Amino acid sequence: MPENKLLDLSFEFAVAVVNLVDGITAPKSSYMTDQLARVGTSVGASIHEAQYAQSKRDFVAKPEIALKEANETSYWLKLLYETRRMDIDAYRHAERLCGNIRRLLIASCKTAKERG
Repeated sequence: MPENKLLDLSFEFAVAVVNLVDGITAPKSSYMTDQLARVGTSVGASIHEAQYAQSKRDFVAKPEIALKEANETSYWLKLLYETRRMDIDAYRHAERLCGNIRRLLIASCKTAKERG
């Protein structure tokens, strides 16, 4: 079922973000890592919340919020990479997970709107 895959992948991504943030030790990076941690972990939280939506409208809104958060996460990942605060392997891994989540969210949002 796609929802379970999305839940599992978003949790895996949150763990990767937490580990990534904890590993960044470059000075004066905390404002970027704080943003990445906040938005990167909220992707999965929004997806999880959608499973317990209070209404159809809420069910559609949560994945849309998660998609926006995933797009913002991608921005912070790229910024941290381009400013040499993370290596290419860490960036590629996190961005690959984020891209997979975005694709699943786009499909989920489309399906939810069609059914609504």
